Amino acid sequence: MAPETATLRSLLEIPDVGRTMAASLAGRLPYTAIELLLILRVRELGGGYAEGGAVAAGFALGLAGVSPLVGRLVDRRGQAAVLLPAAAICATALVLIALIPDSTPLAVIVGLAALAGMAHPPLGGATRALWPDLVPSERRHAIYALEAAGVELTFVVGPLILVGVVAALTSPSLGLLVCAALLVSGTTAFATMPSSRRWRPAGVARTLAGALANPSLLVMLGTVACIGASFGAIEIATTAHADEHGSAALVGPLLATWALGSLIGGLLLARGRPPADPARRLVLLLGATAAADALVAAAPGPLLLGAALLAAGACIAPAFATLYAMVADLASEGTLTESYTWLMTGIALGVAVGSAGGGALVDAVSTHAALGMAAGMVAVATLIAASGLGRLRREVAAA
Repeated sequence: MAPETATLRSLLEIPDVGRTMAASLAGRLPYTAIELLLILRVRELGGGYAEGGAVAAGFALGLAGVSPLVGRLVDRRGQAAVLLPAAAICATALVLIALIPDSTPLAVIVGLAALAGMAHPPLGGATRALWPDLVPSERRHAIYALEAAGVELTFVVGPLILVGVVAALTSPSLGLLVCAALLVSGTTAFATMPSSRRWRPAGVARTLAGALANPSLLVMLGTVACIGASFGAIEIATTAHADEHGSAALVGPLLATWALGSLIGGLLLARGRPPADPARRLVLLLGATAAADALVAAAPGPLLLGAALLAAGACIAPAFATLYAMVADLASEGTLTESYTWLMTGIALGVAVGSAGGGALVDAVSTHAALGMAAGMVAVATLIAASGLGRLRREVAAA
């Protein structure tokens, strides 16, 4: 095995890995800012935050409801045949929203946002489906960890550039146009890579349930839905916490600190050795996340909250990297991309539930109660993963 100091560099030097990763992350960068840009665009058109929220929800629901079906199409038709048309449709919808006149009915904007969500190309799932073919088995834990760290970086850089610079200095309309351009160019670069063109699914799922016929995937789906709920609760409670302490502007640095912790955790995991027992590592990482989230809930002020968020974030990318690597071994034949997109759907639905529940707790009880809900949801995720530990261990060992 390569020395630890050379692990990350040597990973990216594997043929096609570095370019595939770069194209994928570029294509996924717009996703981190689209919903916020949609809200700002509605405000630009004269609407309120309620209307903006409805448009953003249309995008999120379209993405959550249809992305597994798009993933199934990728598994059946290949990557380029699905990703390129999907990116074109999604980008067209975003361009139309950017260019529509002030008099456009809200229902039309919601419909266009939903179409953009439904057609959004599942680059995350498509990328993870490539790693088993590109990376030796003993290095796969590292590539999933490195990718997870890269995703965290996009969540820091994407909103900063697309919202904080482009939209703030020009307009939300231009921000959406830049998103459309990045989406098409990144997806095209990814889908025309030799690694993507060569990829063929191992088989075709013949059941109506597809990936959901796999009990192990259901365990993972329940796990990530609870983690997503914790994300939603933390985001809204952190916003309220910053406002309570006299500076709403603190929410950006606080959430960036959370993402920074995850980025650091992912990079550290990528430099380590593969786990002897991935399922056990997943449960331990989730348990550590729940404990760190409890510290987040107990933090009395922004400074300690930031420190606790940094610690809590450090567990996130490692947990997801471990889980994604397990999916590569556990997914039923011909359902790998669909399996990954189902997990994204689970996270998105969890975020929606956590945002709603966390917001209700902030109004009815306190920000600490909402943050406590986040810790509780990760504890439930830990129990779900632990309950399926025996099955997951057996299936990983047999893979």
